[in-house]
Amino acid sequence: MNGQKDISTQPMSGSARTAPVAITVAPNGGRKTKADHPSLPMNAGELAECAEACLSASASMIHLHVRDDQGRHVLDVDLYRAAIDAIRDRVGDRMVVQITTEALGVYTPEEQVALVRALRPEAVSLALRELAPGPKHEREFESLLRWMRKERIFPQIILYDRQDQERLSALLERGVIPADDIDVLYVLGRYTAAQQSEPADLLPFLMPGNHRFTSWSTCAFGVQEAACVTASALLGGHIRIGFENNMHLPDGTIASSNAALIQPVARSLQALGLKLATADTLRERLTAIW
Repeated sequence: MNGQKDISTQPMSGSARTAPVAITVAPNGGRKTKADHPSLPMNAGELAECAEACLSASASMIHLHVRDDQGRHVLDVDLYRAAIDAIRDRVGDRMVVQITTEALGVYTPEEQVALVRALRPEAVSLALRELAPGPKHEREFESLLRWMRKERIFPQIILYDRQDQERLSALLERGVIPADDIDVLYVLGRYTAAQQSEPADLLPFLMPGNHRFTSWSTCAFGVQEAACVTASALLGGHIRIGFENNMHLPDGTIASSNAALIQPVARSLQALGLKLATADTLRERLTAIW
């Protein structure tokens, strides 16, 4: 090798498998309805039933959207409380309950922040480009995150591309993020009818030289969702899977439920020697960085 170090077998940034794989179920999202799938959970009771089934399938967290009486995506404190209470009645503390602040083009950053402060959830997903779309929103974003850290509310920052990743890295460097690290979600694709993600879509986030977030997950769209999230786990990440982004099993058939999407992924990970996280081990990981 002429004295040069062989880097061909060196792992890419983010590749170390240091924790059990956490499976998050995203059972409904804010766009689909029962016209898309009769088993899509829409109300508190259906979400609780789904949570119990997905817990049995090895999910340790549920990513929660709530809907109004017309089935529309809403950021409503009372509807969230009702859904969280129903889920806790079914599964207790055996799942982490994460709410979304997703705007869907309807809610302002101020309304998203107000939801989190009023609800005080256990965990919340926050899209960087929605909560802090520009420099003028950074002070309120920092204030929210400092308050969340004090209240022990776990954030997960949604990153859609390398630009989001670079911006979050810069916010960490500048101290806008009040921690040395933060949990992130890499989104492989967009919410479009034709979107079909593939495992290679993860690579731009993990290239050498990129900021390394020690706690990261992946979600993907379309029939290769299972392949994408399995690749994520093998490269050191965690998993978000469910009807929000995909309704197809790996063989291309329509899944009967969210739990049915989780089952083949969980079996594959275990067959590959990976351990699956419980809610308790997931909380330990999130607490360690937040």
